[in-house]
Amino acid sequence: MKKLALLFLLVSNFLSSQTWQQLTSILSNTISSNQRFDDVFFLNENLGWAANGYFSEVFKTTDGGTNWISQTTGAALGSSHYFRNIEFLDENIGFLGTLNQKFYKTTDGGTTWSLVTNITPNPVAICGLDCVGTSTVYGCGAYFSPAYIIKSTDSGNTWQYINMSTYADALVEVLFLDENIGFAAGKNPTGGVILKTIDGGTTWTQLYNSNIAGDYVWKLQVLNTNQNIIFGSVEGTAPNLGKLTKSINGGLTWIEHNAPETYTQAVGFLDENHGWMGGHSTGFYETLDGGATWTNTGVGSNLNRIFFIGNTAYASGSTIYKMSSILSNSDFEEQDRVDLKIKVSPNPLSDKLNIKIDFLAEDHILIDLYDSNGKLVKNLIKDDINSAGTKSYTFDFPYSAGTYFIDFHTNTGRQSYKIIKK
Repeated sequence: MKKLALLFLLVSNFLSSQTWQQLTSILSNTISSNQRFDDVFFLNENLGWAANGYFSEVFKTTDGGTNWISQTTGAALGSSHYFRNIEFLDENIGFLGTLNQKFYKTTDGGTTWSLVTNITPNPVAICGLDCVGTSTVYGCGAYFSPAYIIKSTDSGNTWQYINMSTYADALVEVLFLDENIGFAAGKNPTGGVILKTIDGGTTWTQLYNSNIAGDYVWKLQVLNTNQNIIFGSVEGTAPNLGKLTKSINGGLTWIEHNAPETYTQAVGFLDENHGWMGGHSTGFYETLDGGATWTNTGVGSNLNRIFFIGNTAYASGSTIYKMSSILSNSDFEEQDRVDLKIKVSPNPLSDKLNIKIDFLAEDHILIDLYDSNGKLVKNLIKDDINSAGTKSYTFDFPYSAGTYFIDFHTNTGRQSYKIIKK
């Protein structure tokens, strides 16, 4: 069942009196370079998994997050990985998505993982996963394009690849209410999009478009108590803020509110009005009025996922967070985010833009240019980084004098630089 859509008997009054806290202690394998956990998933209130992205490590808990054990690492699987998401059908069968053309399945609760090799064409990345019912699995990708859905109806034994280029050029989230009715989110050339299918992914309808090129709809939530209420986190582009987009009529119409930061990603609501958002530059911001106003809780950083199950909530970011009345020490230590090492020169510039980036590992990068109002000027480059090292780019800059923003989007997030054209 899906992250954020599952509000099994969620008691709003209980959680509204609680605060988010990090699960703190020492990682079994020390993380020293400060990267985030991209995903957290719980099958019930005790059994859960967490996936660290850049350091490609999977952890498992059987006591609601009090203690965690390391189950596998990218190195143990044989090559470089960025773990993006993790999801389970039951206590044994689960799936692990990466950004490195590798997709894994386990049949023993995560003790061992096998590479899925029977999807044609092989997905370049799995950016979203959802297990629904007893045997149906959906996945989507990629944030750096192309856009596609993968689907299995037999617990991951066989797969269908669905080309989504008609509807989007990038997908990062998939969320299904049952085996046939579901949503996908990402972007197309005109803005961040939310799509809906009622026939298991055969056909799709666009429900929402942010109408700002470069935006992504990053995460989705449908309230289990009222499936007409849908929330989406819209990751914006500098200098604009991101947005909360919300529908109370099943996606027929949408209300937008400014989010706490530009690169907003995580979203989770208890009811129509009370919820939280956060992203690459922020921790938990709380709203009590449906997103019209936000208050910084002072907790958390680099948030990507908020997950509700029963009367407990978890979140993934620079560590794993939990919202409940009693918290014990765990096996996670909060880590700050480290930005890419980027040199942009000259600044101010006249006719050439030079960029030098130090990549620490395999990666993907999108470099886009925006004007001072946040309007997309040009997609400068999409590049696949096959090894660690320094890479240089030079671009002609035949644009009028003024202020511009360069947006860098990689596996570990997004950041922007302001430049001046003389």
